[in-house]
Formats: sequence, C-alpha cells, structure tokens
Amino acid sequence: MRRRVALITGITGQDGFYLARHLLSEGYQVHGLRRRTSFNGSDRLQNLSDTLNEGGSLTLHHGDMTDQASLIRVLQESKPDEIYNLAAQSHVQVSFEKPAYTTAVNALGVVHLLEAVRLLGLAEQTRLYQASTSEMYGVAESSPQSETTPFRPRSPYAAAKVFAHHIMVNYREAYGFHASNGICFNHEGPERGETFVSRKITLAAAARRLGDKSVLMLGNLSASRDWGHAADFVVGMQQMLQQPHGDDYVLATGVARSVRQFAEAAFRVTGIDLAWEGEGLDERGVDRKSGAVIIAVDPRHFRPSEVQALIGDASKAKEAFGWEPRISFEEMVREMVESDTARMRKEP
Repeated sequence: MRRRVALITGITGQDGFYLARHLLSEGYQVHGLRRRTSFNGSDRLQNLSDTLNEGGSLTLHHGDMTDQASLIRVLQESKPDEIYNLAAQSHVQVSFEKPAYTTAVNALGVVHLLEAVRLLGLAEQTRLYQASTSEMYGVAESSPQSETTPFRPRSPYAAAKVFAHHIMVNYREAYGFHASNGICFNHEGPERGETFVSRKITLAAAARRLGDKSVLMLGNLSASRDWGHAADFVVGMQQMLQQPHGDDYVLATGVARSVRQFAEAAFRVTGIDLAWEGEGLDERGVDRKSGAVIIAVDPRHFRPSEVQALIGDASKAKEAFGWEPRISFEEMVREMVESDTARMRKEP
C-alpha cells in the first residue's frame, strides 16, 4: 500500500517538529522545506530518529516562501498528497519591526505556494493546510471567537495572516482546491522558540530553580490567551485534511489565562508561590516566602497596539472530526519547565 506523502513548510519550527513527529508515527513519507541559511536550524529534527524507526521517512529540501521557483521544484520532487504551510515570520513583536518581510513571507508566500500547486496541476491530488492564527481576531467583537467572528488584526503579522486566510478560501472557491485554514489559538511546548513569552517564563523558572537570581522582565501581564499544547494542535491539522472537503476550523482549549497566571503556574513547578505587588509599570511578582523579586514590568516589551484577550470556540472541529485537547494547561507548563531545567543542567 502506497504511503501518504506530506510536505511541511517551516518544518524546523515548533509546529513543524510536532507535526513531522505525528505524521511519521502514522507512516507518512514526510518532506520538509527549510530555508538555506548559515544557521542549520534543524536541531529539533534530530530528535525524530526514534519515530523514523517506526516506518516513516523524512527528506529535507531547501527552499523559500518568497521564491516561487524553489517551491515549484520542491513540489515536483516530493509530489505531496498533503501540504502543511507552517512557514511564517511568526513573532508578533518582530512584525512591527519588519512589516515588509513579514508580509512577503506570511501573505505573498501563500500565493506563491497556491500558484505553484495550480500551475503544476496538483489541485486534484493535493490537499492544503494553512496555519491561520487567533491573532487575526485582534480586538474581537465577541467572545469566545469562532470561525464566523470578524477579523480585526492589530499587527502586521496578523494582517498578513488575514490575507493568507482569505486567499486560501479564494482558491478553494475559485479553483476547487481542498484547502483548509486552521485558526490556531496559542499553542506551546518545550520546542517553543525562546523569544516567545511562554518560553521566556519557563526558562526563567528553570534558571531560578538552578540558582539564577535574575529578575524576569515582561510586558503586559494582564494579556490573556487561550493556551494549549502544540502536540494536540498538530493532530487537528492532520484531521482537517482527512475531511471530504476543505473548510476553516478553530483549534483552541476554550480557557483563557493571563501572562500573570502563566508565570504563576511555571514558578509553582519550582516551588515558588508568586505574590503580586504594585500596579501598572510598577507591578512586581515576588516570592511569597522570601520576598525576593522574581518578575518586573519593562515597557519595552509592550506591543505598539495590544490585543488584550483571546479565547477560542473549537466546537466545530469537535463536531466534525472529534478534535479536543488532551494535555492540560498545568501538564504543559510543567513539561516546559522540566524540559528547560534538564537542558540547563546539560549545558557546560
């Protein structure tokens, strides 16, 4: 029996790692797209060797979402049944600093990919997944947010993702593509990039556990997000492409927690009970037992336009293909802190 072939763009990122691991465990032949840079960027993928032994195969290709010729070449070489577009400039704060680059990758890159599929005549055999994001909702008109909630993006990152979302719908309707958008709310794990606030918190908790007394500087402590585990979310991504027709689905836990609450959960793993003192820029998180300052606010970490609260309604995905998160928030945070602690202990 022929094994299914999947192409994952952005395979060196967190979601690329978890999705590749999941697909390999399902026996897929997995092809991954990565940019050619002086930095290898595939350290995560070295952890997939155990999964490879279960029958799947992994092939990496060099290419770039801003270079359609490279996408055409990779599609010709891989001949995928399923394409998962996870490639993006995915840091919201960086998108304010690099709006043109963010748009080139996150918006026009999707056009390059869709056109490559169309020009090669692969639309009938290839199903596509686009990684949409809860950041597209911005200052949402209603809560929780579902597939029908209007988008009001508040960053170049979110605006580019809105374009990508709609262009996927356009190709689905105009050319009959089996194209699905997964509107994913925040999903984390030990493979999350170190510049994201969740990982900054778990790294600081691990460092404090090992004796580091540095104060963790954060931005908007009251920002609230719907946090789940990336390992759960990639299962939903794959399930979308097994449906008879392409569609749009929210993936979320349905529970929102603030950055402040995330920090409390992370430091609780290390035995530190945080108490909060002061308000606004003067707010501090302190160790309730010792009084030591653990967290302080730095205005440099605030976004030019904030998104205060996001919470998702994933009932459509649950009804359509039974998706729901299995890993609890507390389990996820503990795994992240323990993983960061183990990594630090191994460092010379």
